[in-house]
Amino acid sequence: MSDLSSKFIEKIKSSYAPTGSYIYLGAGILDGQVYSEAEVNLSLKMMNRHGLIAGATGTGKTRTLQLLAEQLSDAGVPVFMLDVKGDLSGLNQPGSVNPKIEERAKQLNKTFSPTGFPIEIYSLSGKTGSQMRATVLEFGPTLLSKILDLNDTQAGVMAVIFKYADDNKMPIIDLNDLKKLVSYLSEGAGAAEIKSSYGSISTATSGTMLRKIVAIEQQGLGGMFGEKSFDIEDLFERVDGKGTISLLNIADVQNQPVLYSTFLLSLLAELFNTMPEVGDLDKPKLVFFFDEAHLLFKNSSKAFLEQIETIIRLIRSKGIGVFFCTQAPSDVPESVLGQLGNRVQHALRAFTPNDVDALKKTVNTYPKSDFYEIDKILTSLGTGQALVTVLNEKGIPTEVSATMLTPPRAVMGPLTAADFDQVVHASPMYTKYKDAIDPESAYEILTKRINDQTAALEQQKQEAEAQKQAEQESKPKPGEKSLVEQVMGATITRQIGKEIVRGIFGMLTGKKTRSKTGGGLFGF
Repeated sequence: MSDLSSKFIEKIKSSYAPTGSYIYLGAGILDGQVYSEAEVNLSLKMMNRHGLIAGATGTGKTRTLQLLAEQLSDAGVPVFMLDVKGDLSGLNQPGSVNPKIEERAKQLNKTFSPTGFPIEIYSLSGKTGSQMRATVLEFGPTLLSKILDLNDTQAGVMAVIFKYADDNKMPIIDLNDLKKLVSYLSEGAGAAEIKSSYGSISTATSGTMLRKIVAIEQQGLGGMFGEKSFDIEDLFERVDGKGTISLLNIADVQNQPVLYSTFLLSLLAELFNTMPEVGDLDKPKLVFFFDEAHLLFKNSSKAFLEQIETIIRLIRSKGIGVFFCTQAPSDVPESVLGQLGNRVQHALRAFTPNDVDALKKTVNTYPKSDFYEIDKILTSLGTGQALVTVLNEKGIPTEVSATMLTPPRAVMGPLTAADFDQVVHASPMYTKYKDAIDPESAYEILTKRINDQTAALEQQKQEAEAQKQAEQESKPKPGEKSLVEQVMGATITRQIGKEIVRGIFGMLTGKKTRSKTGGGLFGF
């Protein structure tokens, strides 16, 4: 063994020697040689300092996620992770030994022990797992605007709608509630109601928003909004002392990356808003893996990015660790990347100018190494190998180490269709979230209000018509004498009229007209 090799081994051993519980990542590699004694470990205590798993397609990122999830489960730490292709369900069953696994175990000087782990499988559509839902209110206007791909003006209107609903105690539970609010506040009585306090909503803006909401429903994803809303306490389940690995299966909605990535962020936001402060723990309460993280940040608004940055910065004090998985560190905004203390970087390829630029940026994120030229080692790593640096128990970055990663112990692939269905339908979560609940919310409240307004208008209309009818009936018909004419034409009226005329003429001629009783008509 050369002096450089001895120095490398000692450096790695001293740098990656946690005193408490830890995850075994693998062993250091130098000049193509794996040194099993140079163990690369990640302290459980530091996993709430977040992390990044990056690398080109096909370099083994998903298997790294799997080995981390397995060892976290062994330590009693629940895990939540995205299952993009549906091939992580195999975590439920022990893996099998093959020549490649045996060779790697031999290089690491470890015994390979196939093991299965407790899992829960969830789905946004409800077709490939237990239904996961969140109310529209839980998403909030910022995340919902991200899902609907609203521009700044439309996002501002969404914020107004949420404010109005909050001020008027109208819960926004599902998309029917949201559509009803958008329609009501953009025309008629609703538009007049909000004009002075909230401003007007144009029909063009409301029409665009409604079309985008309907598009979500047409894709069969309207069911992810509503009640019964997912209870985040279900993420903290344990079975026989092992942490449950909760998988969000998105195999059927892969073409909706903004939707599922934003849903994950909504869960993380709820964890942030509801979990108590716990400070530094010996191990995290939950580790949250964001696969395909670049989709979360792509074309994001400033408000959206600020929300992510705040959550990532503060959630570690609540015992929650967050790991982003993507192709290159440059996919993650610098303000977020700076908070990811643990790095597992798989191979990068430099086939295009953009690849070369990404490689340079990645190299700059690593501390200087006495053993590697970072740019060269990053392009020469094989499948199942990665460049690692993590935080030690004092919060100091460890020595950079090219690492042969330990293989996962569960099946590295999906369950059979029969086993998959059995796992899903046997879960109490399937029964718990299967049926949607429709409580009284904005839709019902506004429907009643509109019906009351319609009824009041109808009554006013009927009263107006009745008054008009009465006025019409009081007018004489063509050829018919008026009431005055009828009165004047009556016999008694004519008789009285004659007597009056006689009296008047009698006065003028000096004669008195007397009645049979001797008195004049007016006493003359």
